[in-house]
Amino acid sequence: MGDDLFPKPTRETAEKRRAAARDVADAFQAFSRAAFKAGALDEKTKQLIAVATAHVTQCPYCIRGHVKAAKRHGASEAEVMEAIWVAAEMRAGAAVAHSTIALDALADEDA
Repeated sequence: MGDDLFPKPTRETAEKRRAAARDVADAFQAFSRAAFKAGALDEKTKQLIAVATAHVTQCPYCIRGHVKAAKRHGASEAEVMEAIWVAAEMRAGAAVAHSTIALDALADEDA
């Protein structure tokens, strides 16, 4: 996969996005700051959750940004990888759990 698959985020792109819907962009930025602010969970933990979620949602921008943020908040390579492995297990586990639906459909006498 080449580096050109997803355009590089730029200041110009961010400003264009903000200018198109300033109130919403400002509200989203405030929400993001509030969500990642230390509270019951510290900032490093929140960033590791974001790294895991970014892998499940498969957002390359989120992966890069939240891995860097996790590192800035003291996350080690091992912690980042462990978060990614948890995300992988959860995604795979969901497929296994949903097999109940397939088995139910196979057992359906109307099928």
